Amino acid sequence: MVRQFFRLADYSVNFTVANKKIMTVTAIILSGGRAMRMNGADKGLVTLLNQPLIAHVIARLKPQVDEILINANRELATYETFGYLVLQDESNDFPGPLGGFLLGLKHAKHDYVLTVPCDSPMLPPDLAQRLYRGMIEANAEIAIAKTGIDTHQVFCLMKKDVLPSLEAYLAGGGHKVKTWQQSQKYVEVDFSDCILKDGTSAFTNLNTFEDLAALELKLSN
Repeated sequence: MVRQFFRLADYSVNFTVANKKIMTVTAIILSGGRAMRMNGADKGLVTLLNQPLIAHVIARLKPQVDEILINANRELATYETFGYLVLQDESNDFPGPLGGFLLGLKHAKHDYVLTVPCDSPMLPPDLAQRLYRGMIEANAEIAIAKTGIDTHQVFCLMKKDVLPSLEAYLAGGGHKVKTWQQSQKYVEVDFSDCILKDGTSAFTNLNTFEDLAALELKLSN
């Protein structure tokens, strides 16, 4: 194991990562929501430190995975400029994160699918590896990130084998991420070391423009 130093602008976080990747993973970035608390803005394209949020997420994911997909329902041409396959929800009624999960499982080239939201620019640089390790140790089908008592359902790693189960759940009218995940063999993986002394978490979600401004101020300082 080696200690590496990661930086987002002037905001630094230490994480431990391994020298060798032991699996191949497709990641899908979930950017298909309506962002009602941002007045309907396309959240992945909202800027932080002069870069779209999704650009920060891509930069964190690229060293970890073998393929990146983007789930988006608006501004498709703009999302395509990032150079990755852009997939629209199969349903027109904004099915939520599980719609993106479904697309990832259907279109991934690899046997493991990592899901992350577009509005978490500080996600851990060893997210995929640690979720995989937890999955293998528990002989699970799904691994979900957790910090303290908070479970982060949309930060998860899945085996492609769960696709039929998700299709059946959605066909039956289900839409809750937690309910479906807990119907599978799942494990929660602890990332409590990814909370900094000032309370900032690697899983910080930017749900409002106020959240965005507060993080930008913290990063700038």
